[in-house]
Amino acid sequence: MKLNEIRDNEGATKNRMRVGRGIGSGKGKTGGRGVKGQKARTGVAIKGFEGGQMPLHRRLPKRGFTPPNAKSYNEVNLGRIQIAVDAGKLEVGSTVTVEALVAAGIVSKPRDGVRILGQGELTAKLTFEVAGASRTAAEAIERAGGSLKLLGAAAPEAAAEA
Repeated sequence: MKLNEIRDNEGATKNRMRVGRGIGSGKGKTGGRGVKGQKARTGVAIKGFEGGQMPLHRRLPKRGFTPPNAKSYNEVNLGRIQIAVDAGKLEVGSTVTVEALVAAGIVSKPRDGVRILGQGELTAKLTFEVAGASRTAAEAIERAGGSLKLLGAAAPEAAAEA
């Protein structure tokens, strides 16, 4: 084999379709664009347009409400905390706070606090000082011999759940 004999495998390349080059080419006249009208022209952007009729997205009513001062909590499962304890990122018997979880790399930023959820198994005895906890998480913490203290505005809500 010589350098001037190198070529692609059969069928590896395909010639591009030349549109608008006469009726005999099979892609002449309209060039594959159908016939007439705005969409046969170039530069068309009519996504939600319905021919002047009120578009669907404007006919349907607006629904719902997003409270402007809603709290955004980090949600952490007990299983994730146990993994961090096993890895030595959290000390057994220590207090678990937002700062401790950020330092351990479990949450990336503090936000408005941490809410503990009950997924997974907790065996380490830990003291939790967090914004909220689910009922199953509170029960699992008590079962492991730890304690739970709820902080801030979420405390009455979470205390009712626990």
